[in-house]
Amino acid sequence: MIGFSVNGKRVDLEVDPSTPLLWVIREQLGLTGTKYGCGVAQCGACTVHINGEAVRSCVAPVSRAAGTSVTTIEGLSPDLSHPLQRAWLEEDVPQCGYCQSGQLMSAAVLLREKPAPSDEDIDEAMTGNICRCGTYPRIRKAIHRAAEMVAKGGAR
Repeated sequence: MIGFSVNGKRVDLEVDPSTPLLWVIREQLGLTGTKYGCGVAQCGACTVHINGEAVRSCVAPVSRAAGTSVTTIEGLSPDLSHPLQRAWLEEDVPQCGYCQSGQLMSAAVLLREKPAPSDEDIDEAMTGNICRCGTYPRIRKAIHRAAEMVAKGGAR
């Protein structure tokens, strides 16, 4: 039995400890916003937070989540009110949208650690998230917009 919190709700699961956290999130918990991309932690589509740290859930065994707090894209906000989600929509970031949950989760850690990031900060923090559609300029612009929202009191 492995127990942890997911988006603020306690779960206790009987699952092989070596099962990738991604599959537990998607298959056992039905939270399908976190995507499978490459399976080798190179694309970032599966990014979630474990105790606030961005983690590639496709390679993290569920045992790593034991006793922790996991946040998925569904837990970022229940109603798209998070400044990043609002900025993403305002800047029309998604094209196909597949990578966006991982992009948002990585950007959330960046803004928590650097509330006013430079272009270089953004590029460095987001380098592990691949967007096949090439929306990187819009992603950068949306992160700057979200930082402005937070600075003006629109923080979560």
